[in-house]
Amino acid sequence: MNGKKYKKFCILSLTGIIAAAFYPLCMSVRVIGDMMQNGAVPLERYPKYIIPYAPIAIALISGVLLMSVFQKLSEKLNLLLGAIFSTGIFFAAERLMETKILVQSTKAVPLESWQMSLCYVPPEQYQSRTWEAVDVLLGGYNPAFKLHFYLISVIIIVTILNSFYGFAKMIRSGDHTRKRVLIIQTAASLTFLGMCIWACFTSFYRTGEITVSAVSAVLMSIFFALTGVAMGTFAGSLTLGKSNKLSILLPIAISVLTTLAMYIGEMILLSGNLYRFGSGFFFDEIGGLVLAPVDLLIILISGGITALISKIAVRINNEN
Repeated sequence: MNGKKYKKFCILSLTGIIAAAFYPLCMSVRVIGDMMQNGAVPLERYPKYIIPYAPIAIALISGVLLMSVFQKLSEKLNLLLGAIFSTGIFFAAERLMETKILVQSTKAVPLESWQMSLCYVPPEQYQSRTWEAVDVLLGGYNPAFKLHFYLISVIIIVTILNSFYGFAKMIRSGDHTRKRVLIIQTAASLTFLGMCIWACFTSFYRTGEITVSAVSAVLMSIFFALTGVAMGTFAGSLTLGKSNKLSILLPIAISVLTTLAMYIGEMILLSGNLYRFGSGFFFDEIGGLVLAPVDLLIILISGGITALISKIAVRINNEN
């Protein structure tokens, strides 16, 4: 009986992930058509954020497609195998698109360098924005800015795969111990993905200035904290059933380090600076640090939310 449910889940999972990836896959086909016809994609026809979402979609489809294979190969390491394979597919597809797709504005430029500008302002403001040579946000193209993209992409791939692999393993074995924590982790991952998509289409309403609006500041704060929570709950789903301390402390550490890594990525993107959410002590950098008190608070909030979720998950697991 479990075998039939397992096969049905695998088929439904693959169907669902393909349906969810319909937009980036269709846009990829359109971009390939433009490249073959014109040698470059006209700016007005460029699909917003085809990278990294098309490579993410391809990676997730590949990982889910081979889910049953990896789970047959290893009972304990199937997620690791699937994550390594899918991440490799992502980087291969991402690099291919970055270097082979050209965007035609005033001149044809590789997608990776043009994409960098969209981190500063929403796509529709790219041409209307007045770019100044002394603008603090422009330090010239630096491939290290993609730490942001790559970190976010790997988090999406790994956490969503963990949901699929976790539920599949649960159905196959009949062991529902991790069911609730998987639901929590899935909810965190999907919320994080939703925030990523929102950011892609709006850049959270930034205008290209180093000091952002209140709305932008709130959304960016939530996004950074949620990045850590998504990765922290992922770690918690793996440590559940281990010692109580490990099941709580490790997710907190992963959450804090992930949020800090996002700040490092932003600092690289902004040539050693960070976006400022206001003025005054709470929003200004601390001494020689680039981080402000508000940034440290966001990092701590990420760890605090993860701690709360981890404690609840451990308590539920102990009760069972």
